[in-house]
Amino acid sequence: MSAIPLSAQDYRRGVVLVVLGSACASWLGIGVRMVESASAWQILVYRSLALAIFLTAFLAIRHQGRLPSAFRGAGLAAFSGGLGLAAAFSGIILAIDNASVANAMFVLAVAPFVAAVLGRVILGERVRNATWAAIACAFAGVAVMVAEGVVLGFLWGNVAALVAALGYATFVVSLRRGRLTDMLPLGVIAGVLGVVIATTVCALSGQGLLVSAHDLIWSLAMGVFQLGLALILITSGSRSVPAADMSLFGMIEVVLAPFWVWLFLGETAGLLTLAGGALLLAAIAGDALTGMRAHRLAAARPGG
Repeated sequence: MSAIPLSAQDYRRGVVLVVLGSACASWLGIGVRMVESASAWQILVYRSLALAIFLTAFLAIRHQGRLPSAFRGAGLAAFSGGLGLAAAFSGIILAIDNASVANAMFVLAVAPFVAAVLGRVILGERVRNATWAAIACAFAGVAVMVAEGVVLGFLWGNVAALVAALGYATFVVSLRRGRLTDMLPLGVIAGVLGVVIATTVCALSGQGLLVSAHDLIWSLAMGVFQLGLALILITSGSRSVPAADMSLFGMIEVVLAPFWVWLFLGETAGLLTLAGGALLLAAIAGDALTGMRAHRLAAARPGG
């Protein structure tokens, strides 16, 4: 009889962890803006490198040095999640480098709804009618913001943010698929892939890997604190929070990222970006509220 209260307690704990992890992730905009001269791909090289090293060390401590078994236990879900996360890394860095932080973050907010579709197709999870309505509302908001992006020269930034949204949704669904195991190895996989991809781009484009000490410190710090700590919290929370809920609560990042750059750097967003963002956040809030109501009703049923 105590399983139901424990499940509710685990759910609340998971939500707190996901929200805290997303709050850590929301500092990406500040980190990128603090970099003086390094390109987006150079930032990605060192951020991904720091992430891979930090999470490998963390996993070695958590699993008492048994790293091979940790990666085997995570399985193919960790690899698919790592691929998705690497795509999200690349996309969001490029988006912020080619658009305002608000523009990039609000477009990224479509990820929960992409996750709902992927969860239905890949995992067979039922999508509520309210979620489909929210999907339509979210895409309307994205359309408004992309239209402004074309006018302001932010087209490629918006495209990159949409790629990041698809990658993030893949990451969330992979976490859901492997929720019974430690999925943190996917962060290491994503970090290694990020290093390989970004290093290749830097080499082919002639950018090289040499950056200033200032830019190196900020890039490494983003890998450890903004991303590494966020992944530890989010993967822990994912064990007790369903994919749709997790991605929705994760959109705290969308609200906080523009707020930080406005508060500390004075960067503002355009009118259409704010309008489209308001539409997106309304969709997220509406879906979250109806989802919590459905969760309470299900828990109140006999045997639920």
